[in-house]
Amino acid sequence: MRVNVRGVVAAGLVLMALWMAPQVRAQGANQAGTRLGVQAPFKTAVYIPVSVVLKMRDRAWLESSWAQLSGQVHVDKVYIETYRSRVVADGPLIEEVKKFFASKGVEVAGGICYSDSDHGQFVSFTYSKPADRAYVKSISEFVARHFDEVILDDFFFANTKAVSDIAAKGNEGWTDFRLTEMDGVSRELVVGAMRAANPKVKVIIKFPNWYEHFAADGYDLQEQPKIFDGIYAGTETRDPEETDQLLQQYEGYEILQYFEHVDPGKMGGGWVDTYDIRYVDRYSEQLWLTVFGKAKEMTLFNYIDLLGEAKPGERAWGKEASDVSWKRIEERAKGGGLSAPTYASVAGDALDRVKPFVGKLGKPMGIASYRPYHAVGEDFLHNFLGMIGIPVDLSPVFPKDAPVVLLTEAAKSDPRIVEEMKAQLMAGRTVVMTSGLLRALEGKGIEDIVGLRYNAAPVAVTKFIGAYGPGAGTPLGDAEKPILIPQVRFFTNDAWPVIRGIADGNGFPMVLMDDYGKGKLYVLTVPDNFADLYALPEGELDALRSYVMGDFPVRIDAPAKVSLFAYDNGTMVVESFRDEPVEVTVRVKGRVARLENLQTGAVVEGTVSGGGKQPQAPMAREEMAFKVTLPAHSFVALKEME
Repeated sequence: MRVNVRGVVAAGLVLMALWMAPQVRAQGANQAGTRLGVQAPFKTAVYIPVSVVLKMRDRAWLESSWAQLSGQVHVDKVYIETYRSRVVADGPLIEEVKKFFASKGVEVAGGICYSDSDHGQFVSFTYSKPADRAYVKSISEFVARHFDEVILDDFFFANTKAVSDIAAKGNEGWTDFRLTEMDGVSRELVVGAMRAANPKVKVIIKFPNWYEHFAADGYDLQEQPKIFDGIYAGTETRDPEETDQLLQQYEGYEILQYFEHVDPGKMGGGWVDTYDIRYVDRYSEQLWLTVFGKAKEMTLFNYIDLLGEAKPGERAWGKEASDVSWKRIEERAKGGGLSAPTYASVAGDALDRVKPFVGKLGKPMGIASYRPYHAVGEDFLHNFLGMIGIPVDLSPVFPKDAPVVLLTEAAKSDPRIVEEMKAQLMAGRTVVMTSGLLRALEGKGIEDIVGLRYNAAPVAVTKFIGAYGPGAGTPLGDAEKPILIPQVRFFTNDAWPVIRGIADGNGFPMVLMDDYGKGKLYVLTVPDNFADLYALPEGELDALRSYVMGDFPVRIDAPAKVSLFAYDNGTMVVESFRDEPVEVTVRVKGRVARLENLQTGAVVEGTVSGGGKQPQAPMAREEMAFKVTLPAHSFVALKEME
């Protein structure tokens, strides 16, 4: 069963029942989020598309729908859309809707979706046409006259190749042409036009979730944040297997940190919709990840879909313990006078679960990784690594002061990357590079650091050996299936295959180690299919993390699809995306004897670990080990105790 592809039909059925619901149930309607008596450290916002704004002419519908929605999820703010796909809300209606929400104690802001059409595939305006440019400018001026804050839905790109585009592009590449074009549109037709109409207006650009491909459609992460007053992130990852983007769950957290580095201080929030999920937990998980990423706002898209009926979906673990309790959600709906849960019920439940403790989480931190502006290569690999328990802190600026730097193929677009790697290593730091970057840098100076040869002919490895130091090595387990990897050739005793994959009796490096200057270089062999990382045995993953993460303050021993979110104040969240319970060992550097469960207040006692050099680890360190068991699709929040 696919849960709520669009939710419109279900929304209509639920709304018919609304007319029968006594208004008394709506008294104190916007109190759902305060049931736990906790002030959330983030705002919850709801986006209202223009088609729904038009529906709000019917005051009775507006009153009853708001009573239902706000009775299930606390709402601090609404974004009232004025334009989408040639549909415009009129000024008097906008003012009436603003007045209504203000009377409920809800903040109001404007929204625009600069799409020309959404029939079939999404179509942008043709910004090389004077008529389209004039129309976009008029929409900008119109919304600014009604709002002091405006957010752009993430259709603000260029994907047309009309005759006028081809003529305007000339001999320039499409990416460069679109970047320049959209920077100009941003300055002149959007921000400039809005400020001319309303000097007080604050304009926020919401970037989509597909950041690896932004530049090709004109999204400019380097320049547009300087033009706009704030930035926002699409944190909707939906289903990781069946959607066309195949975004991994971890991205809902990681993208927020990446955008914070893009322009520190301007990052506003994350945005999640209800679409393309097979089970209800996937919706709650997207909300949690956004909040764990320390978003200042959690925007729910959209008003009409939140009114639609929610169903549990394909939950093989449905009768087992889980952080998403369908029974609890049903009780929430019933308590609000609903006959069945809506997506507002699910959102309210999910956000109320994290409000009591999320404010105690510090600043997110992870293994520093570098993706230059507009880079491509090993697309979204960082999020697959996040799904095997490696916290990633992605930045568009080379993190030269980081003790460990993780470099994927995307780093090849920096012409100085080899020199930057040398500087890190000479300073005694660690560089982890992927096999994709090794291939990209062959013949471009990498040979001056390490004598490796990349062979693209794949081999299918089935079991793994940890091989630090002399001897036969330590078995690390068998893969769930044969995994295709490229061959990385090395010179014996010049580089060391500290983790090997075995294919038909022959060994191939999964992690290679080499010394350079005062530092260490590791080369991580990446499977042809990144998702095959999830088929690696737990022992291999534990060893891999010990190399890639260096002396990071906290690590986990766990199978794939368990993520670690670490913070600078000794707090952490471990979240499982697995369909069955899982036991996780949390390893904390130093002699921290106890961890507090921030959800329950319970104390988790630790045991001394790391007393001697382990076969698969380059160094021993003082650390404490804490055992926790996570139900399917659940998380635990922990804090070091003094």
